Amino acid sequence: MTRMLVVYRYRVKSLTGLLSKQARVVNFVFNYCNDRQKDALRFGRRWLTGFDLNKLTTGSGKELGLHSGTVNAVCEQYAKSRSQKKRPFLRYRSRSKSLGWVPMKGRDVKETPEGFHFHGREFKVFKSRTLPPGAKIKDGTNFAQDARGNWFLNVCIEVPNGQMREFLNGVGIDLGLKDFATLSTGEKINNPAHLRQLEEKLATAQRAGKKRQAASVHAKIANSRRDFLHKLSTRIMREFDYVAIGNVSSAKLAKTTLAKSVLDASWSSFRQMLAYKAIAHGAGYEEVNEAWSTQTCNACGVVAGPKGRAGLNERNWTCGCGVEHDRDVNAARNILLRGSGHGTPVEGIPVHWGGGVCQMVMPPSTE
Repeated sequence: MTRMLVVYRYRVKSLTGLLSKQARVVNFVFNYCNDRQKDALRFGRRWLTGFDLNKLTTGSGKELGLHSGTVNAVCEQYAKSRSQKKRPFLRYRSRSKSLGWVPMKGRDVKETPEGFHFHGREFKVFKSRTLPPGAKIKDGTNFAQDARGNWFLNVCIEVPNGQMREFLNGVGIDLGLKDFATLSTGEKINNPAHLRQLEEKLATAQRAGKKRQAASVHAKIANSRRDFLHKLSTRIMREFDYVAIGNVSSAKLAKTTLAKSVLDASWSSFRQMLAYKAIAHGAGYEEVNEAWSTQTCNACGVVAGPKGRAGLNERNWTCGCGVEHDRDVNAARNILLRGSGHGTPVEGIPVHWGGGVCQMVMPPSTE
């Protein structure tokens, strides 16, 4: 049986002062790794791996007051981050510019009734849920601090994938700004615009130089957005066996005048949640090319919709075949029809919209 990694996040309520102290020492170890990497570059030696850095820091845990597994995890994470970013060395970590972080090896953490035991101490947490029976804690577990100074324990565990369901009910999703998402069923999900709701309060705090209040407002916005995305993605994965979603680029739109609204919508986070929840629920998930999806009639396949920026104001249009379309709903239905990734419908998935089952049609040939 295939398995996947999930993270359980707990708010820490004891020994937070100790964690802050250890976080400063972790920064020291990280910066030491950075210095040794610069030495290797200076003398023309090969780049240091996590194994090389572990050899250089062997036995330092006791002197530093850190668990040896934490020192090893810092070294390995440094080498991994440098490799992922494809940079010869990384930015130094400091108390003023970096949030607290204390990584651990999964084998060194044990669950207790009120929290978790690590390095001879029990860290009590607000235990909203316990780990699944027999769950094995994996590497990647860490203590992390947020902008308000609160500490959280992120426990990484391995769980079995959900049993794959039969694809009986599929849905296409068109992402937007006025409506956060439009489903091929015709349902439109309103965009809560979490930042817009609190931006005046945030601006007031920032102008007054109240950093703690500004950080609190930022955290409230982030928490509200995350709660909305989690609830929506979970509902969709429970209701549908297959999800096709448009591949709209947040990064490109974030460079336009729509940047604030695009980043507030957080489309990328929503797609990531759908992707891993599809695995957990045994559902199908696919990102498809949404080009021309708003202008192509989902009934006859002819590109007949309003074009250009001027056409964005036309939210409803009628195709030459006589079918009336809502611009966003039509796009969502076309996205579902392209679900196989080759411009053809997904075989065996009935398309439910308009109160009935619509006959799936092939798009026009490009030959």
